[in-house]
Amino acid sequence: MSESIIILMIGVSTLLGALGLIGLIWAVKTGQFDDASKFTDATRFDNEEDLQEAVKMQKKREERKKKLEEERIKKENNYRPPD
Repeated sequence: MSESIIILMIGVSTLLGALGLIGLIWAVKTGQFDDASKFTDATRFDNEEDLQEAVKMQKKREERKKKLEEERIKKENNYRPPD
């Protein structure tokens, strides 16, 4: 091989490596890898029954949160300041 081909290959590989590093740094700074629950849920709920149970639990949490919010609003509406 000639020297010019080797220099060209080194230059192109350095450029591609730098682009990859820049892309990785951008992804980390913008939070592309911040969804840790996605990976932990995949390992915890690896079969269909566990996944269905997780969905039921999530619905219960949402219903409970909604109920608590309704109770809080009801208490605020029934509030009477002392005379």
